[in-house]
Amino acid sequence: MAENRASGNGTGYAEGVPCWVDAQLPDVEAGKRFYGELFGWDFEEAYDSTVWARLDGDRVAALARKADGRLPSVWTVYFATPDAQALGRRIRGAGGQVVIPPVAIGDGLGAAALVTDAEGAVFALWQGDGHQGFGRRHETGTFAWVQLYARDTEVANQFYGSLFQDALFGPDAKPDFGRSSVSEVFSAMMPPHFVVHFRVASCIEALGTVNRLGGRVQVPPFETSYGTVAVVIDNQGASFAVLER
Repeated sequence: MAENRASGNGTGYAEGVPCWVDAQLPDVEAGKRFYGELFGWDFEEAYDSTVWARLDGDRVAALARKADGRLPSVWTVYFATPDAQALGRRIRGAGGQVVIPPVAIGDGLGAAALVTDAEGAVFALWQGDGHQGFGRRHETGTFAWVQLYARDTEVANQFYGSLFQDALFGPDAKPDFGRSSVSEVFSAMMPPHFVVHFRVASCIEALGTVNRLGGRVQVPPFETSYGTVAVVIDNQGASFAVLER
């Protein structure tokens, strides 16, 4: 039985649950100013060039400097797993790819891998150790949802259902992960991709803050089954969504 929260034995999030997000940015200090004002985060040094974003003392996300300036500025969602190597094999078997095999992160924090689904949408895996994932979520200023915009939602459901059956479709599942067609919100030419959603008290007020801080609105507010959503781009080019519930 999978539950969409930290497991009862304290070992972390159940497999297939979105457990962490990070942003790869060219300028972490600029990211701290942008997201600190937008979401009320403060920050602490983590490892290498990465900083933890905190809300009321709890870790809610990370900001990292891009290792290569040619890479996109992007928010990435991590799905929990007890065994990233084994899940990577299952992903390849389901038609996906392992872009970066599991590597140890920090000093005993855990292991991460970068993968794609069968249509090429990029996401990450997290095998937690000292760091299990979100210290808080579903609150204003924290992770609330992730939406996959796919070419074929049936293919997506089959792919992720085969990997994360209990977390997505089990009898007690309360997933933070939806699937819809790219063309429902974006240009049909856009490749399949994930959009990380952060909860806000007011979508309209959040958009005003994004604009004032040098970001821009990519998709104006629209209604979904899980709330009012707008997709924005920060002042360094990373896309994410704000969600009013």
